[in-house]
Amino acid sequence: MFDRLGRLAARLRFALLAAWAAAAAPGADGDRGRSSSLHGTNGDGRDGPAAGTVEVRGDLRSRWMLWRLAGAAILVALSALGVAALVSIFRIGAQNGSSGFDALCYWQFDPAHPYAGTYGGLDFSYAPPIALAFLPGHLLSFDAFRALWLAIQVAALIWLARRYALALLLFLPIGVELYNGNIHLLLAAAIVLSFRWPAAWSFVLLTKVTPGIALLWYLVRREWRSLAVALGATAAISLATMAIVPHQWLQWLEFLASNPSPDTTTVHVTVPLSVRLAASALIVVYGARTDRRWSVPVAAMVSLPVMWVNGFAMLAAIVPLLPGDLAAMNRGRPARPKSPPGGWRSRLGLTRAESSEGKP
Repeated sequence: MFDRLGRLAARLRFALLAAWAAAAAPGADGDRGRSSSLHGTNGDGRDGPAAGTVEVRGDLRSRWMLWRLAGAAILVALSALGVAALVSIFRIGAQNGSSGFDALCYWQFDPAHPYAGTYGGLDFSYAPPIALAFLPGHLLSFDAFRALWLAIQVAALIWLARRYALALLLFLPIGVELYNGNIHLLLAAAIVLSFRWPAAWSFVLLTKVTPGIALLWYLVRREWRSLAVALGATAAISLATMAIVPHQWLQWLEFLASNPSPDTTTVHVTVPLSVRLAASALIVVYGARTDRRWSVPVAAMVSLPVMWVNGFAMLAAIVPLLPGDLAAMNRGRPARPKSPPGGWRSRLGLTRAESSEGKP
């Protein structure tokens, strides 16, 4: 769907350029002066400055600049609305006396027995290496930890979406993710990084676990080295921490085996995990066979242990992946017939051509 939208946008842009060229080009009414200016000759039939061509090119350039300015203005407006939406979410939370449910859990869990109880009404469900990584945050006050964690989340969003980051705040799951303080944006960033550094998958596997089904990407594409790096890095981190906190690993495995039911009072997708895992496998296999990298974060999101509304924030990973997917698809298309000299300008009749009646 996303690649079709990209191709449609490219065709629409080309159609707009063609329409602007047609509107700006002189009419073909037999007038020698107009015809010769379009074809790059002066009024007496001899080669000369292509006044019509210069005018049309200048008109296209100015119209294209206006188009870009309009796009920039729309992006600024959407960004302002996104910031306003985020402020509203935090304001509503402050009025209800709540903010950062997940961040509170990360800050409050018992370092000695992280899986023994609930913290802020939530279970700490990540593997022992992640529990150890959160320990320095326990030295801070909750307000300081919350601010630092929010800054990390925002940095991940900006890295993923670049100039579209503020506009994406209009996507409700992203605002809720920043409000709750979960790790979905960090998961999205890890998946994007994994296409260059497969070891980034260790963060996904040691936190949410089930999104690891997206590793089928490497299996289908026979990228054995990348698969080995992803699994090897996860195993190395696990073995290193087993030597430090072996009892926590046993507690974590027992916690996973108990499979606690999700909080049904909170909005989440009620489709069973087994069904979503099967759907995720189909999505990532399709993407791997057709060079669609965006399918990996989509499959990982669908296979989350529990799909809370803020889990959809993982779709932010599509923003940096989609342009490369479209470029790869264009490179993989059959070669088109060579364009005449001048490329698209020639197809629009905007290049010089000798006038048959104007040759000396």
